[in-house]
Amino acid sequence: MKVTTNLRVLLLGIGALAINACAQETGQSSDTAVHDAEVASGEMSDVMARGEAVYLGNCAACHQPNGQGLAGAFPPLAQSDFLQGNRREVMAAALFGMSGPITVNGVDYNGVMPSAGFLSDQELADALTYVFASWGNSGAAVSVEEVAALRAELGEAGEMVAGERHTGATEGELRYRGTPSAIPADETRGVIGAGGPSLTEDEYGVATQLYFERCAGCHGVLRKGATGKPLTPDITTEKGTDYLKALITYGSPAGMPNWGSSGEMTPEQIDIMARFLQQEPPAPPEFGMPEMLASWNVLVAPEDRPTEPQHDRNIDNFFSVTLRDSGQVAIIDGDTKEVLAYLTTGYAVHISRPSASGRYVFTIGRDGKVDMIDLWPEVPTRVAEIKVGLEARSVETSKYKGYEDRFAIAGAYWPPQYVIMDGDTLEPMKIVSTRGMTVDTQEYHPEPRVAAIVASHEHPEFIVNVKETGHILLVNYEDVDNLSVTDIGAAKFLHDGGWDRSKRYFLTAANQSDKIAIVDSRDRDLEALVDVEKIPHPGRGANIIDPEFGPVWVTSALGNANITFLGTDPEGHPENAWKVVRILDGMGGGSLFVKSHPNSTNLWVDAPLNPDESASQSIAVFDVNNLDAGFERLPIGEWAELGPGPKRIVQPEYNMAGDEVWFSVWSGQEEESAIVVVDDKTRELKHVIKGPDIITPTGKFNVYNTRNDVY
Repeated sequence: MKVTTNLRVLLLGIGALAINACAQETGQSSDTAVHDAEVASGEMSDVMARGEAVYLGNCAACHQPNGQGLAGAFPPLAQSDFLQGNRREVMAAALFGMSGPITVNGVDYNGVMPSAGFLSDQELADALTYVFASWGNSGAAVSVEEVAALRAELGEAGEMVAGERHTGATEGELRYRGTPSAIPADETRGVIGAGGPSLTEDEYGVATQLYFERCAGCHGVLRKGATGKPLTPDITTEKGTDYLKALITYGSPAGMPNWGSSGEMTPEQIDIMARFLQQEPPAPPEFGMPEMLASWNVLVAPEDRPTEPQHDRNIDNFFSVTLRDSGQVAIIDGDTKEVLAYLTTGYAVHISRPSASGRYVFTIGRDGKVDMIDLWPEVPTRVAEIKVGLEARSVETSKYKGYEDRFAIAGAYWPPQYVIMDGDTLEPMKIVSTRGMTVDTQEYHPEPRVAAIVASHEHPEFIVNVKETGHILLVNYEDVDNLSVTDIGAAKFLHDGGWDRSKRYFLTAANQSDKIAIVDSRDRDLEALVDVEKIPHPGRGANIIDPEFGPVWVTSALGNANITFLGTDPEGHPENAWKVVRILDGMGGGSLFVKSHPNSTNLWVDAPLNPDESASQSIAVFDVNNLDAGFERLPIGEWAELGPGPKRIVQPEYNMAGDEVWFSVWSGQEEESAIVVVDDKTRELKHVIKGPDIITPTGKFNVYNTRNDVY
C-alpha cells in the first residue's frame, strides 16, 4: 500500500511550512514497555544520546533545540498533544513528510513537512525515541525494526537509497532544475532597503552570487517564480528569517534541495541568504541595441571569406562539439575522427546550429555570446561574434526556400527577448521583448525566457518557445522592419522540441506541465496538447516507425523511466495521431536525450542525471523492430577507459550516414573526458576521441543531420 495523499507533497511552496521530518506530527502507543524492549540499539541512555545528535543536526532549526517550535510556522514537539495521537502517522510523517492542516496544542498549522527518509532506520528510530521521551513527552521508544517494517509496508523501502531526497522529486530533476544563471553577480544593481533585515554590502554580494548559482534556475533572476515559487519580499518577509533558514537548510518535499543538511551551503551562507531573500532582488542590467552593437564584431568580412571550400573534406559529416567548461567548441571530421579546430566561443555553449547551406555553424553560450564559424577555410574559423544578452540558450538560421542563410535569430534568458540578425555578419536588426501574460492565468510575467527556436519549413518563420508564459511564437521574417507574429497559447514551461519526420509538425515539451504541445506549422495553429509523464525532456526527440502504430515521435523524461511514443501520422494512421501509443521503461529518471535515424533500427536513450552510476555511465538501446524485448545496456563509460570522474553519458548523435552513434563521456573539468563512437549496426565500440583538450564534452551536432532536422 502507498502512503496516503495527505502525506504526499506535489507542489513546492515557499508559502508552505518546511518542517523538518525528524520528529513531528506524531502519535504513540501506550505500550511503552514493549517498545522500550524492542529498541535493539543498546541501553536507553545511548539511544537518547544518539537521538539527540540526530535531532539537533536535522530537526532543531525548525522545532528548536528545546522542542518549542516557532509560533505560526513550526509546531511544538514539547508536551505536544499531537504526539499522543496515531503512532503510525508520526512515523509515516518522519519517513515520507506531511502536508495539510493540523492542530497542535490548540494552534492551527497548515504547511509542508519534508521527508527524512534519507536517514537510516537506526537514525530515525533514535530521533523518534528521543522526541517521544523529551520535554514532558512520555511516548514509547521506537525500534529499528519498527521503522524498517513501516518503510517496507508503505511501499517505499529503498526509495531514498535510489536517490530521491525529496518526495516526488528525483535527483535528476534537482540537478536539471537547479542549473545556475550565467549572469555575473557583480554586474547587477542592488539596493539594501531599510525595511528588510540588515546586510552588509559584502554579504549582499555573497548572497547575490549564491542566488544566481543555486536558485535563479528555478525561481528566476527577479525571484518572480519559474519552475520554483516566487521569492519576493512581500512573501518572504512575512515568513521571517528563522523560517527561511529552515527552508533553505532542509528543502521541501516537492524538490527544493536541502542546501544545508546536504552540506552544500554553510550555516553562515544560509543565514545571509535568509536575510537577502527579504530584500528587494538585485536587478541585472537591460541589454538593448547599444549594448549589442558594442559587442558585435565582424572578424572576417564576407568579401574576404573564401568563395569555395579550401579543402576536400565532407563538411556535411563535420561535428560541432560543445566543450562546456573550457568555453570552446571542437570541430571534428566525422570521417577521419580528427579534431580540426578548438575554437573559443561563449561559455558553456548550449547548442550549435548549422546554416541552411551548411557552410556556417552558429553557437550560443549560456553567457549570451553568439559565434559564427566558417567551415570553408582549411581550418574552421570564427568570422563574427555578438552578445545578445547576459544569459541565453538558443540560436537558429533561416531555412525557408529563398531565405536560406539570410537571417539568424537568438533568444535570451536575460533580458527576456529575441533578436533577428543578418545571416552573413550577425549585425543585429530587430530586438523583440517576450515579457507578457501567462497562457493560463493571464498574469503578467516580467521574465519569460526564450527556450527553443526552430526554423519553419512551411513558411518564412522562426518558431520561438517562450518558457514561463507558455506561448509559442511564429515570427515571420519576410519583413523584419514590420514583423508579423502569430501567438499560439500552449502550456508552461516550454522547453526543447523537434519536428516529426514530415517536418510539418513541431512537437515541444511543456515540461513542468507534463505535456507535449504539437504545432501545425503549415496551418499556424495548435494541433494538440498531449499529457505525458514526468517532466518530458526530448531534446529534438526521435522519429521512428513503430511496427504496430506507424510513424511516432519519442521523448524520454527527467522524472521517471518513461520513454513515450506519440503517433504523428494523421493521414496514414489517424487513429493514433497525437496520442500516446506506447510507453517503454528506460534505465530510470534523469534522461535528457533520445535519438534515432532513418537508416537505423535502433533507438538510443541516455540517463546522465540518474544518480545510479550504472545508468548514468551507460546507454540504453532498443531494437525498433522488437520494442517489447526491452533495452540493451552498453557500458560507454567503461569503453572510454578514463580515470576518475562521473563519466556521465549524454546526447547520442548520429553521423551523416546513420551508421555511427557518437556519445559524450562527460566528467569534471579537471578530470578526463571523451567522445565514444559506436557502430550502430553491431553496437560495438568503434573509436574513442580523447585528450587533454577534450574538456567536459556535452552536446554534439552533426552538420547534415542538424541542418536537415534528421533525428
